[in-house]
Amino acid sequence: MTPDWNHPLESLPATCQVLVVGAGPAGSACARLLAQAGRDVWLVDAQAFPRDKTCGDGLVPDAHAALRRLGVHERVLQAARTALSARCVAPSGRAIDVPGELAVLPRRDLDAILCQAAVEAGVRMVAPARFIAPLHDTSGRVVGAQVGHGGLTREVRCNWLVLATGAAPAAVLSAGLCERRTPSAMALRTYIRHPALAAEAPHLRFVWHRRLRGGYGWVFPAPDGLFNIGVGVMDSHSAFAESSAGKRHKVRNLRQLFDEFVAVDAVAGRLVREGEHLGELKGAPLRCDLDGTRWSAPGVLVTGEAAGATYALTGEGIGKALETGIAAAESLIAHQGDTAVEAGYRERLEALKPRFRNYRQATSFNHFPSLVSLVIWRAQHSPRILARISDILNERRMPGSLLSWRGFKGMLFG
Repeated sequence: MTPDWNHPLESLPATCQVLVVGAGPAGSACARLLAQAGRDVWLVDAQAFPRDKTCGDGLVPDAHAALRRLGVHERVLQAARTALSARCVAPSGRAIDVPGELAVLPRRDLDAILCQAAVEAGVRMVAPARFIAPLHDTSGRVVGAQVGHGGLTREVRCNWLVLATGAAPAAVLSAGLCERRTPSAMALRTYIRHPALAAEAPHLRFVWHRRLRGGYGWVFPAPDGLFNIGVGVMDSHSAFAESSAGKRHKVRNLRQLFDEFVAVDAVAGRLVREGEHLGELKGAPLRCDLDGTRWSAPGVLVTGEAAGATYALTGEGIGKALETGIAAAESLIAHQGDTAVEAGYRERLEALKPRFRNYRQATSFNHFPSLVSLVIWRAQHSPRILARISDILNERRMPGSLLSWRGFKGMLFG
């Protein structure tokens, strides 16, 4: 079936109930649930679909739970490559396999599935259509948006505007909701095909090393012998980043960090030397901690990475983007009136906030690779500690319970 998306800008109506800007995981999730509830929803994206999106492509347990909530989990898994564990590799070379519900699917394919699911629920999708500015009434309430493509612009009036516009701050700046322009983190990735390596490297591979201090590298196996390989620095929002321990660390150049990763990790090195390179290294900003953007104002909700729905420690964001998109839809469905909708949405995001704070506190872990070696060494000798790490991956336990000085003390002497 040909997807019913990429309608021209001229097809946008003058009015609708909800206009969702951004057809990534958060926007498509929000649009689908609203349409299923009978709302008149239009979805716009700056690029025609299907389109690429720079991301690590890993689907960890929170993403699986959200996909089930949306009714698309089975469809996604049919397209994805599943994995039984995440392999965590220390500077010492020691490694542990942490069990969890994991999969990898390039964002081009994932976003296409989610967008199509929204369209199937009754959403009308227009692309390419770039968000230009919100529309306000005389009281200052947001009552729509101006969008455009090429030399053409359209104004759409709506009861509610949902901004799911990703990490780039232009849209939330235009809406007057941006509190920090700079990103929280940066990541760099590319795709390499190596079918022979696919059976040998079936895990989601995370690598810490002294030469990667302040960040980490990954190798994720995708379908059809494809690998997503990249590096991330999780404290890149200033010229220098300060860990929770108070020590300042110079932010790394990501291309140099990628070269270091290839040099220190055997799997990454083999992939780069032997595989078929598909495209260039691409970088992307990340907005973390549910911070840096106001979540709402009368007539508008901000969701997904635009609201900072990425974990500071790991750079994982797909699951939490889906969760915030779901939260926006549920708030609009459950409540009437600006005050009630905003309060309902705020309550849902505040419930997630302690986990984000805990992940932020644990980011110092990336700056002390020797501690990674300690954790992995202890986990190799302690099923209890390995189970605790698995609980963190599966969001049954906060990372700070283990990745803190108190946690290290418990590992050594508990």
